Amino acid sequence: MRLWGTLSIIILSIILCGFLVEKESNMFRVPVGFPAPVYDFKNNPVTPEGFALGRHLFYDPILSKDSSIACDNCHEPYAAFANLEHRVSHGMSGCLGDRNALPLSNLVWQKSFMWDGGVNHIEVSPLNALLDTCEMDSNLDTIVTRLRKDKQYPAMFQAAFGSRQINSQKMLKAISQFLSMLVSSNSKYDKHVRKEPGGEFSQMENEGYLLFKKYCNSCHAEPLFTDFSYRNNGLDEVSLDSGRYRITGRPEDIGLFKVPSLRNVALTFPYMHDGRFSMLNKPLEHYAKGVKNNRNLDPLLRQNGKLGFPLTSGEIMNLTLFLKTLTDTTFVRDKRFAKPADIHYANQIYF
Repeated sequence: MRLWGTLSIIILSIILCGFLVEKESNMFRVPVGFPAPVYDFKNNPVTPEGFALGRHLFYDPILSKDSSIACDNCHEPYAAFANLEHRVSHGMSGCLGDRNALPLSNLVWQKSFMWDGGVNHIEVSPLNALLDTCEMDSNLDTIVTRLRKDKQYPAMFQAAFGSRQINSQKMLKAISQFLSMLVSSNSKYDKHVRKEPGGEFSQMENEGYLLFKKYCNSCHAEPLFTDFSYRNNGLDEVSLDSGRYRITGRPEDIGLFKVPSLRNVALTFPYMHDGRFSMLNKPLEHYAKGVKNNRNLDPLLRQNGKLGFPLTSGEIMNLTLFLKTLTDTTFVRDKRFAKPADIHYANQIYF
């Protein structure tokens, strides 16, 4: 009897542990060759139900003031979740924002967000668009009230969080679960590094890669293709946008912007914080012969009394070809990240 009692306790413990592991499981996986993410999933592990809810919220215009704009208006899947062909973001009633919409991928490796780093956590990053009067012009009380009255969302929150109670914290956690799964790691470049079929570089792509490692890798560090720093790259002699200075108030941060990732860069045009360059070769031409002597210019672009990098037209072509190897078609075509078929508020206006 004593042995059976002991075995019963052990079996029950195994069952309970298995249940807890399942409940706390995290769908997120770190790609081969990537560092550990900086985002701590412990308080918000990605589950199928949480991810599905976050995906639904991302595409639902119910979050905007008049239900006319969703997150994907500025972050389009086929453009690697950037805003294709728009120099700056477009918001309510055609309102134009100040800056180009950054693409969304590999976000859990970032400690700060936006061009100036004004948001320091992925779970609150959606608030920048939701509350901005020029973008979605909404407020959390209104959003939560709408979600509670909706026919679908209470059940979705129940599935994701174990309760039909809806609040802004759960909403943001769900969106974060969706955003955290937007991982791009299967480009031709990645296959090349992993020595997989389909990763064979042409001679020009390989020469471009060598040039990249010589001139670009200091800021656009592999494998994420950014070091997440803030730099002035000499777009203007006098900065038209104060950049990082808006956040820090330090004069040395005037005109500094986050170094963006170059993953999928061929799909995310136009380029720079103000979208001034429409073609992929134009930023490279800027670094070759267009760098302005801004007082806060990054030292890497001012060496030996010269500005920029000594790139020939042939080298710019090879660099451009290499940058195109960073396109991850698996990512942009991933059906998990596409708009759900049951978004039902697209044409309903709220006041």
